Amino acid sequence: MSGSAPGDEGATPQELLLEGCRRNNVELLQEVIQTVSKQRGTAAGNLAGLINSAVDGIGNHCLHLAAINGSYDALDLLLDQEGVEVDPIDRFEGDTPLHKTVRFVNGLPKADWESAKAIVEMLIEAGADPKLRNKAKLKAMDLVDPANTDLRSLLQRAEFAMMAGNDVVDEDDDDGPTGSASDSE
Repeated sequence: MSGSAPGDEGATPQELLLEGCRRNNVELLQEVIQTVSKQRGTAAGNLAGLINSAVDGIGNHCLHLAAINGSYDALDLLLDQEGVEVDPIDRFEGDTPLHKTVRFVNGLPKADWESAKAIVEMLIEAGADPKLRNKAKLKAMDLVDPANTDLRSLLQRAEFAMMAGNDVVDEDDDDGPTGSASDSE
């Protein structure tokens, strides 16, 4: 027989996105992004909608899978797409990608913690909310290995900055005298 039966077309764009995130396969992700952009026009909402709606069988979104697997490059590429939801909630644990990243870091040898912290930093810079709690009522910071003080400190600073509306004075800022104007009498 010539031709193919319905359903024999191969993986869907969503399945390809999920696989690219699992394997940190940036080339596959770029191919899907280019194909979808051509098929659906150039509207960023179409691509973001596809990325945001791609979910595996247990409720992990693209960003969750990239976080679980430490797929830095895949996360970086997806977070660069306009309209991508930074804090999707997974069905199973109610985790955000930030929760999943902390769990990933906890599973690494201590020597690898510093390099994996870059994934947490990237998510925070993209707008991930460190105050969000999962189904167990835990924030990402609550999941940090107690020995990983650098990661705990990073998440605490991010939470404080978010609560302060990013109106936080940098500790290293030494642009002039401190104190009130009334002290100058």
